[in-house]
Amino acid sequence: MKIVRLSTYHAAPRWLFLKIETDEGVTGWGEPVIEGRAGTVEAAVHELGDYLIGQDPARINDLWQVLYRGGFYRGGAILMSAIAGIDQALWDIKGKTLGVPVYQLLGGLVRERMKTYRWVGGDRPADIVAQMQRYQALGFDTFKFNGTEELKLIDSPRAIDAVVSKVAAIREAMGERVDFGIDFHGRVSAPMARVLLRELAPFKPLFVEEPVLPEQWEYYRPLSDATSIPLAAGERMYSRAEFKPVLAAGGLAILQPDLSHAGGITECVKIAAMAEAHDVGLAPHCPLGPVALAACLQVDFVSHNAMLQEQSIGIHYNSDADLLDYVLNKDDFRCDDTGSIAALPKPGLGVEIDEDRLLAASRHPPRWRNPLWRHADGSVAEW
Repeated sequence: MKIVRLSTYHAAPRWLFLKIETDEGVTGWGEPVIEGRAGTVEAAVHELGDYLIGQDPARINDLWQVLYRGGFYRGGAILMSAIAGIDQALWDIKGKTLGVPVYQLLGGLVRERMKTYRWVGGDRPADIVAQMQRYQALGFDTFKFNGTEELKLIDSPRAIDAVVSKVAAIREAMGERVDFGIDFHGRVSAPMARVLLRELAPFKPLFVEEPVLPEQWEYYRPLSDATSIPLAAGERMYSRAEFKPVLAAGGLAILQPDLSHAGGITECVKIAAMAEAHDVGLAPHCPLGPVALAACLQVDFVSHNAMLQEQSIGIHYNSDADLLDYVLNKDDFRCDDTGSIAALPKPGLGVEIDEDRLLAASRHPPRWRNPLWRHADGSVAEW
């Protein structure tokens, strides 16, 4: 079997799909994308495609090393996301060729179903309680929301009080019946993170995500030492090499690599094992589409330390399309009354793409960009 073609499809809301075709008619799907930089990743995929045409898709490990090491310059959001989508598609081909789900090729199931959580509140957190109550009626009991809007390097007590009041109101309204993570989204400086973590601890959040920007990772350990709240991070780290010093330093309770950003299944299985060796949980980042989610689930189902899975049904970014709009086998992704997804039964990644609908959507792709926020003084704020 040889690879003969790589085709990309940019479609709403902000997704990029990759189809890899072989000379024996077996195809694989991947989702290589950086949100807001889909065109850049798309160009990288086709540049890397020069290494793939005519090659045996079954040699995933060798092809991964070629893509990673062959260009001399390596790593980073764009290249690792391009490799991630290619890697997903190669695993999809291998599973389909052998007639088994990818998790069987990775050693088999360690669990029967995977717990997921729902996003609520949007970029500027609002209506959180109403959304939680609506999703709770569907069986979900675990949620995540953004903790703050813009926050200055050193902000006023009033800004801190506004965040705390919001979280207090959520806990009062929902009681102990739900768990929630609070995403600082890298919007919070190290000095303000220390204050916020102290003030939020009484409300027992399940975790705080990206308490500081990933380039400030050296603060994870001291912040963790100063709080009882588990800290989570990893969506903006792209390889084992980037996770290595973070895990060695300690401070994180949950690692959140993104299967569409951090080198795909091949790399993230290894990152998950590194986390397990450090007694750190796994909760893959996935505010993306169905192929990305399917890839995450394949890793979740073989990783003993996987504890939660993000998924994008109804997420505030989804305009003009939602998670399963391009999926034919929607029932396989159905969440049960505990908010969990059963092991995907179909071979490969376990997702069947509605190619006609995707092709139609790709004729008028969106140009999604994340918001650009500014502080009151006109300086750029972290989004």
